[in-house]
Amino acid sequence: MFRSALLRSARAASRPLAVAAPAARITFPRAAPVPRMLAIRMYSAASSLKKEEVEGRIMSLLQGFDKIKPAAHFANDLGLDSLDTVEVVMAIEEEFSIEIPDKDADSIHSVDKAVEYILSQPDAH
Repeated sequence: MFRSALLRSARAASRPLAVAAPAARITFPRAAPVPRMLAIRMYSAASSLKKEEVEGRIMSLLQGFDKIKPAAHFANDLGLDSLDTVEVVMAIEEEFSIEIPDKDADSIHSVDKAVEYILSQPDAH
């Protein structure tokens, strides 16, 4: 058994090696060089919100109420309790992609106050 394995390996070693032909070179089209100016990221500030736009978006959140006006007080005029007011503030947070701290949320009692607060936030959009 050892003898036959030795003979097989000796025969394989004595055979000439078959060399494969070189592969054809494939050329890919080169991309045009990118000008240096285009390779730079540029950032800009988002457009600022207009008062009318903010007011309209908040009014659309409260469209289920009959007597909704910009000066309408959430509790006195619309009859919202504290839980409803918190839900309105949360809806405003979602609408404008901001987070309103609790101390600031306590001071928002009307659409006008909400508009003032949103306009004072630079990251609201």
